[in-house]
Amino acid sequence: MITTDSITAMFDIDACTVSKKTRDFLATAQKNGEVVNVSYELPRSFVVCCSGGKTTVYISQLSTKTLSRRLATAGVPSEAK
Repeated sequence: MITTDSITAMFDIDACTVSKKTRDFLATAQKNGEVVNVSYELPRSFVVCCSGGKTTVYISQLSTKTLSRRLATAGVPSEAK
């Protein structure tokens, strides 16, 4: 389970993977075993989490909008993330 405190950023896959830096970041995370595919459906977002000095990148089929709404429902304002 991901805690809200560990969420560093949420990104839209289509909007962000255009950038070479983002593609390099994801490739490096994959090589280091830091990527977790939450679902094998078409990915729509990725969430970067840091906890205990360890970075984990979660690939999700949910949009960043849906993830933001779920955080807001949990009582976390979207500006905080």
